[in-house]
Amino acid sequence: MGHPGKSFFGSQGINRRSFVYEQKGFDMVYAIVRAGGHQEKVSVGDIITVNRMKAKAGESVELDAVLLVDGETVTTDVDALSKVAVSAEVVNELRGPKIIIQKYKNKTGYKKRQGHRQDLTRLKITNIK
Repeated sequence: MGHPGKSFFGSQGINRRSFVYEQKGFDMVYAIVRAGGHQEKVSVGDIITVNRMKAKAGESVELDAVLLVDGETVTTDVDALSKVAVSAEVVNELRGPKIIIQKYKNKTGYKKRQGHRQDLTRLKITNIK
């Protein structure tokens, strides 16, 4: 089986993700999209969390700012990418963890404490076409 510290996948030179896709019969397709102010690497079935979008739970949204698509070949051409759209379904809306902001200035008595929770949307990628 190989070295004691290696798994089956590492000892056989097999990528774990490609092995799972081949077993299930999926193509290894992913896209890099701009969603909610961040760039995300997504494939069909992935669940991602982005900044709050104006869509309710159960609605479908299109993420059309595609930066790269990898299927049988890697596509980075702007004209070809304008025809590609990534569709996702809104799973739910949630809020991020509480972040505490504290400001303090020595010898002046100035103290300020503020909290923040980011509004987030969880998306499930349904299609890359």
